[in-house]
Amino acid sequence: MKNVNVSKIVWTIIMAAFGMMSLLPFLWMLTTSFKPEADVFNFPIEWIPTKWHLIENYKQVWTGGFLRYYTNSIYITLTTTVINVFVCALAAFGFSKLRFRGRDTMFLLVLALYMVPPQASLVPQFLLFNWLNLIDTHIGLILINSFSIIGAFMLRQFFMGVNNEYMESARMDGAGHFRSFFQIALPLIRPGLATYAILRFIWTWNDYQYPLIFLKSKDLFTIQLGIRLFGDQYGDIYSLMMAGAVSAIVPLLIIFAIGQKQVIEGISLGGVKG
Repeated sequence: MKNVNVSKIVWTIIMAAFGMMSLLPFLWMLTTSFKPEADVFNFPIEWIPTKWHLIENYKQVWTGGFLRYYTNSIYITLTTTVINVFVCALAAFGFSKLRFRGRDTMFLLVLALYMVPPQASLVPQFLLFNWLNLIDTHIGLILINSFSIIGAFMLRQFFMGVNNEYMESARMDGAGHFRSFFQIALPLIRPGLATYAILRFIWTWNDYQYPLIFLKSKDLFTIQLGIRLFGDQYGDIYSLMMAGAVSAIVPLLIIFAIGQKQVIEGISLGGVKG
């Protein structure tokens, strides 16, 4: 009989317990979206509803302006992701493959900005965008998220893994910086681009702070603000709010299901190269 690794079994049980505990809020959200409001806070918790209100809850949510918030979120998230990934890739390429005086110092200064709490820069950002008449517009919300320090840092790690001989060969063939960027460097870091694009999509989709501060008109609200609005309108009807929350995570599950292989591959490559 083989020796039983007790510590491995104990750690497996502990990790499984933590995994189950992390799933409980999601299960409560899912089952609550199927219940009538009167059964939401029954104790002990009914993980399987005794009375089902599934169609009524989701119908009431989707006929209450939720489709508009959903469309706004998709538009803002997709546009922001494309612009942010492109800008961060350009910055990362410059900080890794271009040689200019003060490059490393400038990169350290950019990284130092990451230590500034985002809440500390909210007032200057709001005043600047108000001066530019971009408050309460989708363009303002997209521009405020068009660059990310963590994105530039992450993609720079991937560019650092690209052999400099490729760049020098392209330069000897007469390629400029932009041609080297688009035709040589970018195709070589596709796993990194896919990884960051998926993460950026998730971060932007879940963002609550910037839409709350920069948007005022209900027609421009994102899905996160829309869920809060349902709570205000119906007096915190949790069954409807949970139905909205379940609807909100569907695109994230689809994106992660499609790109999970790229995310795992990109993080693995980034860890090895970093």
